[in-house]
Amino acid sequence: MTPAINAAKQNKIIYRVHEYIHDAASESYGDEAALKLGISTDRVFKTLVVSIDNKALAVAIIPVSAMLSMKLIAKAYGGKKAIMALKTDVERSTGYVLGGVSPLGQKKRLSTFIDSSAKQWTTLFVSAGKRGLEIELNLKDLQQITQAELADICQ
Repeated sequence: MTPAINAAKQNKIIYRVHEYIHDAASESYGDEAALKLGISTDRVFKTLVVSIDNKALAVAIIPVSAMLSMKLIAKAYGGKKAIMALKTDVERSTGYVLGGVSPLGQKKRLSTFIDSSAKQWTTLFVSAGKRGLEIELNLKDLQQITQAELADICQ
């Protein structure tokens, strides 16, 4: 049981956990999840943590198939500049290791933005808190648990 799964349970949402055998040699955790689960990389969303104006951390949830626009995530947050957060800051603020960062059940609630492309899916997949584990849920529930805003944040 991970904090992400516990958060889903506590919020009494409908979800499904999907497990697969993680290959340590895999270079892209999201691509690996999509391949092993047999779903589109547009439907598997990765959780990225960025630093806004070197002051605040924020979470971006985007399709594995897409690239985060630093300009657009900074704008969505109300800042001027965004960069990828340091690994130590990500792990400290979320409680998860890189490659297993879930938007659910993070240690510290961060401002969260979901790419608006998520609207096209009945359900989407995000990390369930460890490599080889995904949680499938609907967008409305993901937004509710994370208090996320929808925004166009991909290039």
